[in-house]
Amino acid sequence: MKTAIQIENLSVSYGNNLALNMVSVELVTGELIGIIGPNGSGKSTLLKAMLELLPYSGAIQFSGKSFKEMRNKIAYVPQRETVDWDFPISVFDVVAMGTLQPKKWWQKLSKEDKKNTIKALEEVGLTGFENRRIGNLSGGQQQRVFIARALVQNPDFYLLDEPFVGIDIQSQTSIIELLKRLKTEGKTILMVHHDLSDAAKHFDSTILLNNELVAFGKTAAVLKREILEKVYPNLFIV
Repeated sequence: MKTAIQIENLSVSYGNNLALNMVSVELVTGELIGIIGPNGSGKSTLLKAMLELLPYSGAIQFSGKSFKEMRNKIAYVPQRETVDWDFPISVFDVVAMGTLQPKKWWQKLSKEDKKNTIKALEEVGLTGFENRRIGNLSGGQQQRVFIARALVQNPDFYLLDEPFVGIDIQSQTSIIELLKRLKTEGKTILMVHHDLSDAAKHFDSTILLNNELVAFGKTAAVLKREILEKVYPNLFIV
């Protein structure tokens, strides 16, 4: 299988606090990969380091290239709690942001950009919501808007930070079905997830973190009791 993302000896500190310590994994193309671990284990930090949103030591490559070389092929869906939902912007405009080049944010949308924006909204089931303000949507609808923004970028890599937090089951199902379709198209998807109960259903491979790499591999192999007990000591107490 072709290597999609290679992370070598990744370490991240917040002051004197070591958030990630010497994490190394090699991810293959066309998989849906879960990132799990207890609160404060470095899950979101891993994604932010990959996006160069914070300083780190080590090396990260996407298809053998740096983030800067591949940034137009990488889409990010942040945690809902980090978004200002009161900002007065329409659903259409949020999704259309995905068509803009980072260094050319002032450019006007082409007819093709508008067409792709409408198509992305259709794919996430939000046709007819184009002119609504983002803050007036439900949690699940808001998350689907950000998925649509990622889709319109037509990336090779999707990085999602806890997309299921605070949304309804129907939206969760819709999103996971879409992600599974994307991986069949050769896309590589990393998703921070907190619910162990359904991780086996969603992920081909899983990264288990606790400020360092505890385990990585096929999900069934990672979600074994003897491994999970290392980071969830209370999980099996009855």
